[in-house]
Amino acid sequence: MTDLRVLALPMGEFTFPADEEYAGQTGVVVAYAIRHSAGVFLFDTGFGFGNAELDTFYKVRARALPDVLAAAGVDEAEITAIANCHLHADHSGQNLRFPGVPIYVQPAEWAAARNEPDYTVLDWVDFPGVRIEEVAGDHEPVPGVRIFATPGHSPGHQSLVVETPEGPLLLAGQAVYSAGEWRASRMHATVRHMPRTAPPTPGPSPDSARSTRSGCSSATTARAGPRRRGARRGILAGPC
Repeated sequence: MTDLRVLALPMGEFTFPADEEYAGQTGVVVAYAIRHSAGVFLFDTGFGFGNAELDTFYKVRARALPDVLAAAGVDEAEITAIANCHLHADHSGQNLRFPGVPIYVQPAEWAAARNEPDYTVLDWVDFPGVRIEEVAGDHEPVPGVRIFATPGHSPGHQSLVVETPEGPLLLAGQAVYSAGEWRASRMHATVRHMPRTAPPTPGPSPDSARSTRSGCSSATTARAGPRRRGARRGILAGPC
């Protein structure tokens, strides 16, 4: 199997509003590109553009995915498939750049996105030419890239394990917020979750954390996204 390389993609920032626990602090949103023998597998796409309510309330500073990819040495045309850890607006906002590209989603997550009011910005995930691949549970869409279901933070939350040359790497999504939380095995819902058009609800989930821990091997190592200025968001990974 060709060695897989994982590239962190800083997709932007936002500010926690005044009525949230981390008021005034900066959150960082991160996606990942996984280079494999046939192209690039994308894990999350960050915030989208043009939703005035979201932009105003959270002071969103989104970055355009083509620019972020280019800075990482990736051409947008190389993307062969996508998975979102879940479909909240800060994780799936630029999916619509990829009509015809398979997007792997847990059925429970797709149902929530389409049917629950204010769950996400629906136009960003259900767009002309969208190719949703609903696969329940655990599967391997690309050799060496395993998706496994980690429901809890959202009904269809999912995480990745990537077989890198250095060993298995867990991309936990929003099952946990930091490697420290993971090591401590305490997944209390103490921080707010993703910016969306409705008031946020608690973020890290004990159920997601347990599912993530049960789905990966003891050899898995950590990969955390950037966290600065009190950031509490992004795609964070933790060791099993």
